[in-house]
Parts: sequence; structure tokens; C-alpha cells
Amino acid sequence: MTDFALHRAALVGGAVLLTASGALTPALAQESGPQTERALERITITGDPDRIREVPGSAQVLDRSVLDRHSYSDPHRILRAVPGVNVAEEEGFGQFPHISMRGTPPERNSRVTIMEDGVPVAPAPYSAPAAYYFPPMSRMDRVEVLKGSSSIRHGPYTTGGAINMLSTPIPGQLSGKADVLFGSNNGRRVHANLGGTVGQWGWLVEGLQEGSDGFKQLDNPARGPNQPDPNTGFDRRNLLTKLRWNSDPSAELYQEVELKFANDERSIQDTYLGLTAQDFSNNPFRRYRGSQFDEINTSNDLYQLRHYIQFNQNVDMSTSIYRTETVRNWYKLHEVDGNGDGSFQGITPILDDPDANDDALSWIKGDPNNPDARGAVRANNREYYGQGIDLRLGYLYDAIGWNHELDVGLRFHQDEEDRFQWQDLYSMQNGYMVLESREEFGETTNRLTRARAVATYLQNTARRGPWAVTAGLRLEDINIRREDWSGPSRSGGNRTQNDSNDYRVLIPGVGATYAIDQSWSVLAGVHKGFAPGGASPDDEEEQSINYEAGFRFQGAATQAEVIGFYNDYSNINIECTAVGGGCGSADIGDTVAAGEVEIYGVEALLLHDLGAARGWRYNVPVRVGYTLTQSRFKQDIGSTAPNQWANARKGDSIPEIPEHQVNVGVGVGQSAWQVNLNANYVSGAQAKADPALSRQKIESRLLLDLSAEYRVHTNARLFAAVENLTDETYVAHFRPAGARPGKSRELWAGVKLDF
Repeated sequence: MTDFALHRAALVGGAVLLTASGALTPALAQESGPQTERALERITITGDPDRIREVPGSAQVLDRSVLDRHSYSDPHRILRAVPGVNVAEEEGFGQFPHISMRGTPPERNSRVTIMEDGVPVAPAPYSAPAAYYFPPMSRMDRVEVLKGSSSIRHGPYTTGGAINMLSTPIPGQLSGKADVLFGSNNGRRVHANLGGTVGQWGWLVEGLQEGSDGFKQLDNPARGPNQPDPNTGFDRRNLLTKLRWNSDPSAELYQEVELKFANDERSIQDTYLGLTAQDFSNNPFRRYRGSQFDEINTSNDLYQLRHYIQFNQNVDMSTSIYRTETVRNWYKLHEVDGNGDGSFQGITPILDDPDANDDALSWIKGDPNNPDARGAVRANNREYYGQGIDLRLGYLYDAIGWNHELDVGLRFHQDEEDRFQWQDLYSMQNGYMVLESREEFGETTNRLTRARAVATYLQNTARRGPWAVTAGLRLEDINIRREDWSGPSRSGGNRTQNDSNDYRVLIPGVGATYAIDQSWSVLAGVHKGFAPGGASPDDEEEQSINYEAGFRFQGAATQAEVIGFYNDYSNINIECTAVGGGCGSADIGDTVAAGEVEIYGVEALLLHDLGAARGWRYNVPVRVGYTLTQSRFKQDIGSTAPNQWANARKGDSIPEIPEHQVNVGVGVGQSAWQVNLNANYVSGAQAKADPALSRQKIESRLLLDLSAEYRVHTNARLFAAVENLTDETYVAHFRPAGARPGKSRELWAGVKLDF
């Protein structure tokens, strides 16, 4: 990004801040809670939960009590309770989430803004939005999901929405918790934290260790030197620390400073290899011998320094300085030469058409017809960083007879993806892979992609009587640059590509709510959807106009909302990734424009406590969510598109997005005990758009999860759970190569301590 662009964005942000601080008449002092509560609200995206009914769009909060019911660690299982959120499974544990909102492409969450404590945590949200990393859900205290016109505050991806996870807050007094759970397949989860506040200082230390040996069976499970590990699960270790200082609450200028550090380490024995339809029918949990060395290792560090200052009861400001550093290497089978003549074929086309690739499939299964056949295992070695400064100003004022709340933000952001990849060549001998040769590190892919962005937004909510009107404007000024080199050297003479692209866009949005009475309200909104394209000068930005309208009801024991949405894309993009199973004429990492698409549907949510409504001595909470999503390509998509959308025809639905989703949670309990049942139904969907692959269908399924807990002591609860109670077997997906199963039945039991 040019110095002029940076200077211009800074001037715009400065002018907005100056206007907010001096040009309007301050409101009269208003009643508010403790300053720490207002500071906490600045790192949220939905605001105070009591004010969600004024949000002119879909906004849901899953708090600690909801997250504790089943103690899920899989973000898919957590987020499927939120209407309008679509998930695409991959390996069964949710280590690699594919999350979509309102029909956006689910490719590695690449069209959803993912945040922790109000700042972006994707490894490189601008230069590599589909990168592997998602914060561990087990240590989150609250999950917020925001869709609609209000989500333009949290770009750059404004079509679908934003997900914000709030980490464990520093407690007001010395306290802590420990969950120790053990499950099927050597499942284990130990989560503990301890913290407190003494005077003006607060602190927190939190640790999480979880893992499983996996539910799939490798064809060659023998142990010993130079033999593959039969483990098909994962191990994860996470450490978080916080330190906070705050001024005296009676000080003229109340301030808080909080330093946060989190480290996440993962080792996941997973593969891109699925199964043929026949092999899936015989044993859906089989893993071929060609995947015996497949494994990904990741490391992520998160640093965040946040400062909050409350100038008076009407003006406050929050500043966050953040940096993420991510290192990963997924070592996995990439392609096979089944004839030994040097003609390699990718694993996706092999599994898409196994009859035409029987020699390559034979090698994958460990019994090559040709002893000269070879398999290439690629080391997808990459490093990322993302860093920035995020400033937010809040200002309460009165003007023209309305009460106003002005929210102004300015973010300077940089991120980078560094690909330095190589391949190893293996033969198959007696069912075991034997290393034949290794490329020089960086020989296969040597690429650097960088992004710089300046984003500023202004959002004003005006309230008067039953009305709340929210209008916002976001400015994104983005530069993305990509450099490629042939071979491992990055000398100027080896550079094969040097592309750069700029995206400068204004993103407006407006929405309103009207309270009919104390229980009923209606809402409507319209906003522009945007996502940047890639680094090539020919790449196009994603654009849409998004509409929504609906109503909310809030009673003593009941909450409900129904929202209809319509997203009209003038251009929708899909990113080419290896997990997508192929890229047509594009390269891995490229963004491909697919043209006009329309997506529309309905989101409905009902929360009701039957026990409270009937005056029973125990609670019976009921949560019902329903999502209808329909879509249509407005033109044919050629074979040059990435594998999922290749050869789509005009009128076809977007693949991977189910038409119907229903999630029902029912519980019963008192203070000493509770039992919860969750039922999730998802209708079937095409895995890929190509008519020739119509047999590749993500199957409909009904999954039941049951959990229970009993308090045996003031500070101790026994917990037990069954995930996939009926042991439903289903094809979860065909990405990236072949049929992949959903997770089989899994039992959990343990103890939860609070002290």
C-alpha cells in the first residue's frame, strides 16, 4: 500500500475521531455498569446481550452455560446451533473447520471474519484467508455470531458475517476450574485455569491438553522401527496467560491495560485420502496404506496488548496491538505415478474415477501392479504472520431529539504467507512406503504473499422511542502482493512471478429495528458484501448486495426470531485450495471469480424454558434452530474453476450447502443435576457441481448427542456424554479426495471442578 493511501486513511480516521469528540453535543450522564463491563463490551461484536434485540440483523451469543451443556471441543458441533451457519466436515474432530454463513463458500472459513477477543486471529486473513488454524473452543468462555448490516464493522469479509470468541476473563477474586475428561479411542481432555485480582492487578493462567487416537483404522497398524504410527487422531496443547492493570475506579480517567499471550501446538495424524464408494460401503473407517505417513504439525502464537480508557461517561476508547505467528507443515500424499513412467496423477482425480486409475489406486492400497509405481508425498510447509493496531472510539451524544451511540474504528494491518514446499518420492514394498528420493527444500513451491490494509469504519445507532436505526460505512484499502521463485533460491533471477493488486472499496450498510411493544419487534437491513480477491491484477473483488428482514419476540420464558435473507452477488469468488480437490487452470492459492449468484433463505430460532413457563421445580430449556438455504448460479461455470464448482450449470445450486438444517436441544435439570439431548438434522447436498460427479453426495444425517452431569459436592460435578448416540454412519464429504466418514459414536466421562 502506498504512503499516500496510508496517509489518506489516517486522515479519514483522524477526521472522524475529531468530529466525534467535538462537533456534537454530549448526552447527559447516563446510568452504566462498572467500567470493566464497558471495557469488556469493546471486545465483543454483539455488544451487551440485553441489547441484542436492537441489533438490525442476526446476532446470537452462546455463553458459558450453553457451552458447558455438552462440553464440545468441535466448533462444528457448537456452531450448528446457530441458524444461518453451515459447516462442512472433514476429519471428524473439527480440527480443520469449514464454516459458511448464509451460503458463502465454506472453504476453510475464508469468507467469515474469525476473531478472538475482538481482533482477527486467522494466520493471514488478507493474503491467505483459507489457512489452517482455529482457536481451541474448549477454553472459550463465550461465542458470538453476527450477520447482517452490523457486521460491516468487522471486515474485510462482510457478506456472511463474523464469529468472535471471548477467552476466559480474569476473575475478580482468586478462583479457578479444572475439567478432566476421558473418552473413547483414548480420548482425553484436561482443561484448567487459575486467576484472580489483587488491588489493581489481575492475572490468569490457563492450560488445555486434548487428544484422541482417532476412529479410523490404518491398513497396516503394525508397530516397530520404520513402521507407520497406527494413531489416526490428534494431540493439542494450549497455554494462555493474561495480566491486567486497571486504575482506581474512582479516578477521573478510568483505564485498563491487559497483556495476553497464547500458544497452541498441534500434531494431527490425518490425511487428504478418502475412500472409493465400494470401500466406504465395506468399511467406512478404513485408511489406505498410501496415507501411512500423512501428518500435520502446527504451532501458533498470539500476542495482544489492549488499552482501554474512559474519558467520561460518554466517551471511551479501546486500542489493541496484536500479532499472530503460525508455522505448519502438512506432510501428505499428493500424487501417484501408477505406471512408473513419470506421469503423476493427483489423488483427487484418482478417487473421482478409480476405474480409469486402477494402477495408481493399487499403489495407494499398498499392492502395486507395477513395481516401478511411485507416490509423491508433499511437505506443505508454510509460515504466516498477521499483525496490526486496532483503535475503537465510542461516543454517546444527543442530537435532533434522538439518543446516539457512535462507534468509530481504525485498523492498520499486515500479514504474510510464506510457502516453502518440497516432495518426497516413495515406493511401496510389502505394503510399506519406502523413501526413494527427496527434493531440496523449497523445490516444489517457493512463494511469498503479503498484504497490507488500512480499514476504518463509522457506525451510528440512533434511538428514539420504539426506533433504533443503525447506519454504517466501512473503508477498506488493501494491497496484496505475490512473488514466486523457481527452485529454493529467492534471487532476482529465479523469480517467476511478481504480481500486485489493490482493492479500495466503500462498504455501506443501514438497518433498523422497531419495537411494536415490550415483546415484539421487527427488523430490516441492507448492506454491501465484499471480499478481496487475489494478488493478480486480473483478480476481481467479491461483491454483493445483501437484504434481510424479520421479527423478534421476547417474553418471560421465551425468545424467538425469524429472519429472511437475500444475497445478490454481482460476483462470487472461490479460492483454489488443495483441500478443495483440484484447481482447474488455477494455482493453489489463486482466487477465481465465478460471476453472478443469488442465495436466499430463512433463519429461525426459538428459546423456551418449559419448566419456568409452567412453574415447575426444575428447568426444561428448549432450543430450536432452523435454516433454509437456497442458491442459484446465474451462468454456466467452466472447467477452469476449482474442483468443487467446475462445470456448474446455470440454475444449479452451490455445492456443499444443504437446503435444510434443524438443530434441537432439550434439557431438564435442577441446580444439582441436568440432562441434555441435542438433535441435529442436515439434508443432503452435492459435494461438487460437476454433473459427471453427481454420485458424490454429502449424505443427510440425524445426529444425537446426550450429556448429563451431577453435582456431588459444592465444587465438584460428575459429567458424562455420548456424541453420535445412535452411531450413525454417513458420508460427511468427498473433499479433498474420496468419501470421508463422520465421527463414529464417542463416549466421554469425567469430573468438573470449580474452586
